Amino acid sequence: MAKRDYYDILGISRSAEASEIKSAYRKLAIKYHPDKNPDDKEAEDKFKEAAEAYEILSNSEKRQRYDQFGHSANSASGFGGSGGMNMDDIFSQFGDIFGGGGSPFDSFFGGGSRGGRRVQRGTNLRIKVKLTLEEVAKGVEKKVKVNKQIHCHTCDGTGAKDKSSSKTCGTCGGSGTVRRVTNTILGQMQTSSTCPTCNGEGVEITSKCNTCHGDGLVRGEETISINIPAGVSEGMQLSMSGKGNSAARGGIPGDLIILVEEIPHESLKRDGVNVIYDLYINFADAALGTTVEIPTIDGKAKIKIDAGTQGGKILRLKGKGVPEVNSYHKGDQLVYVNVWTPKAVSAEERTLLEKLKGSANFKPQPGKSEKSFFERIKEYFE
Repeated sequence: MAKRDYYDILGISRSAEASEIKSAYRKLAIKYHPDKNPDDKEAEDKFKEAAEAYEILSNSEKRQRYDQFGHSANSASGFGGSGGMNMDDIFSQFGDIFGGGGSPFDSFFGGGSRGGRRVQRGTNLRIKVKLTLEEVAKGVEKKVKVNKQIHCHTCDGTGAKDKSSSKTCGTCGGSGTVRRVTNTILGQMQTSSTCPTCNGEGVEITSKCNTCHGDGLVRGEETISINIPAGVSEGMQLSMSGKGNSAARGGIPGDLIILVEEIPHESLKRDGVNVIYDLYINFADAALGTTVEIPTIDGKAKIKIDAGTQGGKILRLKGKGVPEVNSYHKGDQLVYVNVWTPKAVSAEERTLLEKLKGSANFKPQPGKSEKSFFERIKEYFE
């Protein structure tokens, strides 16, 4: 079943500002919240659908990729997206949406630890990946070693020295929030705030782990396999959800942001989806015609140069360029023909050229020549 458009899900226009996106999601989160719709599978699905839409559209980088490539930007090659969001992921967003209190229903319902307890999120990591033109054209799997924060293996990320060193917070009872009831002229008002004792985690540590000193995290190295789709370009940013720094206390890991860098090719130049090659031939080959071998992304290829070829002519090798990202369309290879004029000639060569110089065939004939270089360029792109 095809996914619905994220803008339609939130009921906003494609030009909506960040504040509009946040407001629209807040309304839907309240409307379809599980505490308000117990045992309602349809409401739960809409709740998750709205959370997924908000996760993409509230992030400028993910939103830009979605606007350009649609849902394929989030599913192709494992980049971005939130198709596997669970309730913990969703409730972790509420600190931003509802001002740090977790679920907006905590003060109306029982206030279970699921919505109130603060869920930490690891920070994002950024790396650069250098790609050759061949790798860009065909797509590639890259394995990179990333130095990052990982869970402490000694305490399994809890930060406690042992099991007896960690206990439920006595102040909030493990919920991560404390509630206060105040009397006003309108009656009693109940408010909730982050527990000051456990900082919203719901757990107190009496004795810290000797390895991570209570942080639950240590520096480590992870080898990550990155599947880069064909057609990416210089400066494009891709992301892998959950591959950034780990978060303490079983929190949500950050994302890995991959910045694409292209390694210049020794012979070919990229121009969007097209590839350009400058071919240099001598005057004799241009006049008599010849067959030459040129480099392409796929290897060597032979092309025919017709007799009387003029300098500036453009030959096209259809489908020998770079594919568009997540598309079947491929560009072409354009071969720019340049007639090489020697800067110095021998006495014998000069004698031959002097004889040819007077021939009628060697006199410029603008009216009979092929179209100009700029005219051919214009025709090609039209």
